[in-house]
Amino acid sequence: MVSLIVHLVLGFATLAVIVKANPAVFARYSSGPRVGRLELFYYVAGVLSVVLGYYFNNQFVAEYAPPGGLHNFIWGPGSWAEFIALGYDNPAAASASQDYTIMTLLLFPAWLLVDGSRRGIKHAWLYLGFVLFASSAFAWAFYLATIERQHRHQQQAVTAGSAA
Repeated sequence: MVSLIVHLVLGFATLAVIVKANPAVFARYSSGPRVGRLELFYYVAGVLSVVLGYYFNNQFVAEYAPPGGLHNFIWGPGSWAEFIALGYDNPAAASASQDYTIMTLLLFPAWLLVDGSRRGIKHAWLYLGFVLFASSAFAWAFYLATIERQHRHQQQAVTAGSAA
């Protein structure tokens, strides 16, 4: 259970660093609602993925970890290594796990680093921390919400510029 709490704290720390590193993106909008509909959708989907993920991760640790609370969360019973191995326990799980692994460890990082650089998002690589500390879905959702915020700020700047 300690490892789940540590992951949660590190996830919040990653979130704080991303927001602090990109103040223009996360600034309040000059007009309109504080959060756009699409941005809100991304946040809700991301938070839902974390809540469900922590629920199932808690069940996994409770069922597979040895009694006593503290255990090696890297290998052995109830560990990260066992969690990954169970993802390949049968052909159906293996099919989903390999897809998830390729998407999370190859495609998302490549896209994130290229797209983040093109968009001027500072320290875009930090979104990879969410893969480790929250969930892959949260990493994607929060990055997409960031893009949506940035787009909305740009649209407001264009509107303000044309009004002037």
